[in-house]
Amino acid sequence: MKVLSKILNEVNDVANNVDENRMDNIVELISKEKRIFVYGEGRSEFVGRCFAMRLMHLGYAVYVVGETSTPAINENDIIVAISGSGETSMVLNIAGKARDKDTLVIGVSSKENSSLIKISSSFLIVPGATKSDKSVKSIQLLSSLFDQSFHIVLDAICLKLRYKDKLDNEEAIKNHANLE
Repeated sequence: MKVLSKILNEVNDVANNVDENRMDNIVELISKEKRIFVYGEGRSEFVGRCFAMRLMHLGYAVYVVGETSTPAINENDIIVAISGSGETSMVLNIAGKARDKDTLVIGVSSKENSSLIKISSSFLIVPGATKSDKSVKSIQLLSSLFDQSFHIVLDAICLKLRYKDKLDNEEAIKNHANLE
């Protein structure tokens, strides 16, 4: 069995079903005048951290919720809340608290009718299989298809931000870690 080809085909199928207009809307919402907070649980957190790192490389003020150096959030900020199912209780809790502070909430989920999307100011649907989803078929375990797909989608948003901000690779390298 050629699993790599099958995985790539699955990710490609998901990517072809992501609304690029919604991606463009998120690109317009993100600006260097705003601080960006990222939150997810489990593997969604890991991919969220990758997104936060790339935003930092592009020169954005970005924080991962839960880190000791993360400041208070306010109405001038953005939070990107990530949950494959859109029902992860801690993600809903954090997104709800941010919304209560009039923060712009961008929800990322595989389910358009999920609780996360309902409380979000803007959203992006990445329709990959999750651990509790029986409607999307995947050869992969649990939420792997969603995780892989939204990682690529968030990297694509960063690429769009790079073009919007007219940055090149040399500019991004200036913000890359240099103590390693």
